[in-house]
Formats: sequence, structure tokens, C-alpha cells
Amino acid sequence: MRKLWCALVGLAALSAQGAALDSEFLGAREAFRTGDVKKLDAYAVRFKEHLLEPYVSYWRLRSRLSAASADEIRAYFGSNQDTPLSDLLRSDWLKLLGRNQQWDTFNAEFPRVVREDIDLTCYSLQAKLRVSPAAALTEARPLWFVARELPESCTPLFNALIAAKQLTEGDLWTRIRLALEIGQTGLAQRIGELLPAGQAPDEKLLTAVAANPAVYLEKKAFDPKSRAGRETAMFAVHRLARNSPQQAAAYWVKMEPAFGAEDRAYVWGMLAYLAAMRHQPGVLEWYARASDLSDVQLAWKARAALRVGNWPEVLAAINAMTRKEAEQGAWRYWKARALKATGKQAEAEEILKALAGEFNFYGQLALEDLGGKIVSPAARFKPGAEDMRAIGQVPGLQRALTLYRLNLRADANREWLWAIREFNDRQLIAAAELAARSQLYDRAINTADRTVEVHDFSLRYLTPYREVLKTHVSQLDLDEAWVYGLIRQESRFIAEARSHAGASGLMQLMPGTARWVARKLGLKDWRWSEVNEVETNVSLGTWYLRHVYDALDGHPVMASAAYNAGPGRARAWRPGGAMEGAIYAETIPFNETRDYVQKVMANASYYGHVLGRQAQSLKERLGTVAPRQRDREPPLGDTP
Repeated sequence: MRKLWCALVGLAALSAQGAALDSEFLGAREAFRTGDVKKLDAYAVRFKEHLLEPYVSYWRLRSRLSAASADEIRAYFGSNQDTPLSDLLRSDWLKLLGRNQQWDTFNAEFPRVVREDIDLTCYSLQAKLRVSPAAALTEARPLWFVARELPESCTPLFNALIAAKQLTEGDLWTRIRLALEIGQTGLAQRIGELLPAGQAPDEKLLTAVAANPAVYLEKKAFDPKSRAGRETAMFAVHRLARNSPQQAAAYWVKMEPAFGAEDRAYVWGMLAYLAAMRHQPGVLEWYARASDLSDVQLAWKARAALRVGNWPEVLAAINAMTRKEAEQGAWRYWKARALKATGKQAEAEEILKALAGEFNFYGQLALEDLGGKIVSPAARFKPGAEDMRAIGQVPGLQRALTLYRLNLRADANREWLWAIREFNDRQLIAAAELAARSQLYDRAINTADRTVEVHDFSLRYLTPYREVLKTHVSQLDLDEAWVYGLIRQESRFIAEARSHAGASGLMQLMPGTARWVARKLGLKDWRWSEVNEVETNVSLGTWYLRHVYDALDGHPVMASAAYNAGPGRARAWRPGGAMEGAIYAETIPFNETRDYVQKVMANASYYGHVLGRQAQSLKERLGTVAPRQRDREPPLGDTP
């Protein structure tokens, strides 16, 4: 105990030492951001041998990178390998070297970079092009078939591919089609400039089609004899299908005789995929007219088949996926279910046994399918005083803790992840314990989640703020394990968490939702500035959760979906007939919401065990989603 106390005192001393220079450090950071090199140099004097000296040194070197010598830059690497700043600097330097075509130095440093970067990949292939052109072009060719814009460093590779006649006109059209699939009309036009004169799609027409595809299709003015005309027409059908697959299909049925078999199959694949995401009937018939489906399209074919209980089609879709996609937990699980439903019990159990050892949604389902019960694995290791002393002395973790104290969370997260990247399970658990004691609950959870063989689920599934939660959960008669599972997914218990969409606090409340609930609760003096207060956030969030729970048949799966994506959507995804909760969750159209719901429900199972409650199986929690009954469903009120 004395050793542990000494270690904590040491950390406190470092914190006190750092606090004295907090304003200077933040000033140095601002000087770097604004390009005030003189002010940055003045601040740097104060940080000699300071815990955060690597940051100030990095900012100074980064500010004059083009003028710095290779020896100076490498000296920084040598002194700062234990911080992610070394990799950031190396990436920046490599891009500079690539732009200046200093290939010898580039080749010496590139193998040491850790962070993947498409810009650096293209520069590395440029370097390889000088000595092994055939190999470089072979590696570069797959980069062409990417829909998004790629950095300028990739352009010389594409030019070389064209010069070597390794990109055909067909390849150009393939990328134009990929760009149009995601609405990138500008990129499609720029690629079109590489085609022979007069063959590129009309940019203004593409822009008009993107804005109002139905108007274009109604005019029936496309030229079926030109590739540009056909691609523009197919783009219009695809664009319209994003909002109205049935309307798009009606236009396509009239148009398709003018197209070849390959184009017809392509369009039916897009129509089927977009209709499947909207849970429209008869979509498997559309899939039957398609071919050469992508993994995403096959995934939605499998989901469409799940919703109608067509297990042979589920199996066929999964078997057609690439190996990488088919090995995802979702498709391993549903393949096992499909095999079982089609009488192949032994094959199904072989898949389920392998999957049941994984601590996730599909692993839990597989375990229960085999007759097992979900429990948290026993904690085989608890860090002692010596373990905590050792972990507390890791410089990267010390820097991270200091950066968290300064509210520089992005820098702190990067520092923390760099420090633990090669930790073994016991070190990870000790680091997670350090984070938990520092009330960095998100770091504790994420770090404990990384263990492979030795686990501590009390750290993976922390229960902070329990007294606050118990009060509101009890008053509203909510399942505490479910609420904890939802908060873990929403914010990882970061009280001041704020999403890109503007949601805030433990339960990630949007401004409109928070104001609406505050009115319902009669909080006349409530202000948005209070939303990150734990008591207030939990009060509003649990009330809203109970509201959507009641409005959606008291079904936690639909209520979880409603909490994330809105009650209207959760209701719209409801089936026409009774459906397994697991299938409802699997067929949620939004990737984020589908992942969210599955993780909330899996979290709830583990929290039930951690909280010492009578364990409820995941399948019991998922239950059955009742069919849509418009005339009997209660209104959701004026929910925002």
C-alpha cells in the first residue's frame, strides 16, 4: 500500500510541476497554430527537460521543416520514439521529401512510418517507379478503382498507368461510374477529361440529374448509342432510387431494352440494394435480375432474405461474398443460422462454437444458440502496487494524463494509444486501472477492451455515477443494466462529451430533445449550459429513454434504435409480421444505428452480470418485434 501511495504522490507532484507552466504551454501551442515562430521560441526556453518538452520541440521543428536538416530531424526521432509526435513528424517530412523528389532519403525513412497514409503510399510508389516500374504500376493499379478524390501524389502514378496502356477506356468508365454512385459529379467529369475527345459525360447535365433525376427521366432524352448517354441515364435511375426505388424501377423497366445485359444487371443490383435498405417488398426478385454484386449489395440481399425468412437466399448471399466480408462476425453467425435452418446442423455448430468465444453481440448469440449462458470471465489478474507504480512511470501515459488535465483530449488520446500499443494484457489492465482511478472512464474501458487472453470485465464495464443513475432508473422503472449499456455506447461516461452533431453529456442529448424534455418535466429555468451536469443530463436522458420505450411497445431494441436515430425511424423499420429482435437489429438501414443497437444490447447483457442482477439472456432482451399496426400504435407526441 505504501508503494502505491508513493506512486500516486509522484504523479501528483508531476501534475503540480506541470500546472505551473500550463498557461505557457497553451501559449506555445497557440503560437504554433498562428505561425508566431518568435513567440514559440521564447516559450520553448521554459520547457527544457519538462514532461511536455517533446510537444514544444515538435512545434518548433514543424514550423521550419523545409529549412531543417536531416540530422536535426533524425535527432528528434531518436529522442522521442515514445511519443506519437515522432510518427507525425516523420509523415510530414516524408511528404516534403516526396514533393521534392528526394527519393534516397524518402526510401530510408518510409519503412519506419507507423501511420497508414494514402499520400505516403503514392509517394512510395513514385519512388519505386524509378527502379521497378512494372512492380510499381501493378501495385498502383488498384488505387485507380477508388470512388473518392485521391491526393495529388497519386496523379503521376495514374499518368504512368495510362502511358503504359494499363488503364483502358473501360477502366476510366468504371471509375466514372464509381464516382457517380456516391454523387461525385465533379470527379466523374475530371476523369472524363482523360477519355477521347467528345466522349465524356456532360458536366452540366450530370449536375442537373443529381439535383432532379425524375425530370431528366421523364423527358426520355438520353442517347442509348453513346456510353456517356447510357451512364448518365443509369446515374439518373440510381439517383432517383435513393429516395424512391419503386419509382426508379418503373422508369427503368421502360428504358432497359435499350441497354445491354451487363448494364441491366448492374442497374437491377443498385435498385435491389437501395430497395432492400428501405425494406421494400419483392426485393429478392430484383436481386435475381442482378449479377456481379458488391459485398455491400450482397449484405443487403442477405438482410432482405432474413426479413422474409428465406434461409436458402441468406446462405447464397453470404456464400457469394468475398472471403474478408464473409468472415465478419455478422455473416458467420447468420450463415450458421441459415445452415441450421436448411438441415446442416453439424456445419452450423462448427461455426457457432468458434464464434461463441468472442465477447460481442454475435458471440453472445452463438453462445446462447449452443445452450450456454452469458457470463463475465473471471478476472485472473488484478494489478498490485508494483504494477501500478510501473505503469504510472510510463512517460507516454504521464504526458497523456497531463494533456487530459489541460483538456487537450485529442492530443491526450493519441498519446495514450501510442503508449499502450505494444502492451501485454497485464499492462493493459494496469493502464486501464490507472485511467479508472483518474476518472478517465473512456480510456479505462477502451484499454481494458484490448486484452486478448487475460480480462477484467469490471474495467470493461465500469459503473460510475451509480448513485445518480440508481435514483432515476428506479423512479422510471428502467432496467439499470440497459441504461448503463446505452450510456457506455453513447459517451463512455465522459460527462463533457460532445458529438459532431451537437449531442452533449453522458446520454448525448441533442439541444432540441433536451429542451423538449425539460418542458415536459416543467423545468422552467432550465438552460442548455446545464446539459453536461451529470444529474441534469441523466434526469433528462432517462426520462426521454422511458418515453421512447413506452411509445415503442416497451421493446428495448426498438427503443435503443429510437434513442439513436429517432422514434419515427425506429417505427418505420418495424416489420409487417412478427420478427426476431436480432433480425430487426440486423436489418436497421443505418450502419451507425445498427452497430449502436447491437452494442447497447450486448453491453446490457454484461452489465446485468457485473451489477449482480439475475442474468437475462441476450435473446430474452432482444425478444420479438411485433408487426406494424398503424391503427393501434399510440402517437409519439411532439417529440423533437
